[in-house]
Amino acid sequence: MAAHPVDEKLPALKMATSGLQHVAAMYAGVVAPPLIVGAAIGLSATDLTFLTGACLFTAGLATFLQTLGFWKIGARLPFVNGVTFAGVAPMTAVVASTDDKSDALPIIFGAVIVAGLLGFLAAPFFSKAIRFFPPVVTGSVITLIGVSLLPVAFGWAQGPDPAADDYGSTTYLTLAGVTLLIVLLLRRFTRGFVKQIAVLLGLVLGTLVAIPFDATDFSPVAHADVVGFPTPFHFGAPQFQVAAILSLCVVMVVSMTESTADMLALGEIVERPADEKTIAAGLRADTLGSALSPLFNGFMCSAFAQNIGLVAMTRIRSRYVVATGGGFLVLMGLCPMAASLIAVVPRPVLGGAGVVLFGSVAASGIQTLVRAGLDRDNNVLIVAVSLAVGIIPITAPGFYHAFPETAKIVLDSGISTGCVTAVVLNLLFNHIGKGGEAQDVTHPMEAGQEIASVY
Repeated sequence: MAAHPVDEKLPALKMATSGLQHVAAMYAGVVAPPLIVGAAIGLSATDLTFLTGACLFTAGLATFLQTLGFWKIGARLPFVNGVTFAGVAPMTAVVASTDDKSDALPIIFGAVIVAGLLGFLAAPFFSKAIRFFPPVVTGSVITLIGVSLLPVAFGWAQGPDPAADDYGSTTYLTLAGVTLLIVLLLRRFTRGFVKQIAVLLGLVLGTLVAIPFDATDFSPVAHADVVGFPTPFHFGAPQFQVAAILSLCVVMVVSMTESTADMLALGEIVERPADEKTIAAGLRADTLGSALSPLFNGFMCSAFAQNIGLVAMTRIRSRYVVATGGGFLVLMGLCPMAASLIAVVPRPVLGGAGVVLFGSVAASGIQTLVRAGLDRDNNVLIVAVSLAVGIIPITAPGFYHAFPETAKIVLDSGISTGCVTAVVLNLLFNHIGKGGEAQDVTHPMEAGQEIASVY
């Protein structure tokens, strides 16, 4: 009996090239969170390179857990895992509230470990409770993730140093605009592999354009080792702060919700529908990967929706292809010189590409909301209030200034507050009592398909 396409082992060359394509599709997404958090802390170029390499390494390990799996861990689907965008805003809030910036990463790592372990224990129960996270909730949260990250792209576009005289200069803004234009042209006029890696090519071409303007610094590559290993707890032993743990636990709920929707969508695409058992195993891989990631100085891991779109486009459904991509990620994490290449990219170039990258996340959330039944007044209220609450930290940064610092770690994350608001309002309007309007319990798959379709 022939193996299911998901379990098919392709010829070595096709396995390698297809695996690299998955890496190319998600590379920019993996390196963006460490860049954002590292810049907020003020890490040196060397430490930023180390943190980036560590996130690549742990993304590869998490992908192994998800695709190959063992025991009851791993969905065993062509499922790519990497650093989740959802954790960026709460992590930068932790950085902002920490007086000694050297403590920021240990506090973040401690919170990720606890959130990962709790998520691992909750995985089988969460797979049963997904009906409480319909598209009206997931769509609101995914939209907030994109909207919360767009100011980061705008900041990058203005230059590397907000205190510098040339911050926001026409040169920097032009470089950002040129990069954005390159990405858009590649997406519009190319096909297949080139189209899929348009953001990555935009970063490369934008960096080349920036060289004559002295906006490119190649010193990180010159000083990087060819071979290295992400030394465990390089930035210090994990610290466990209650407010940070609570904030990252909320992110874990968001991450598990997205992963569930993605698994259901991917199961349909590869014609191996994800049942409750598969979802629980996939969530265990997500959460265990997240709990282990800080050991090697990485962040919380989750599914990458853009790779689901790649599976749908190429029709290459083998999980071993994605596992091969995970192998490339591990190798890149073990080669600091490869990881340092992203540090060469000027901030304005990153800003131009970030508009597309982060805007696509917001767009996928809006597409999910289209299927959320917004013809119902209750759902309109849920979206309206959730988005309003989630946007507060962006539009009014000092809104919670009178609250204790520990509370602000949670409150200053629009994703966390927006998610909690959406879940509570959904329970109030659509589940508690007899006045709630019926919900479509098939929503997670639809949400995942919508996320995939934006790529």
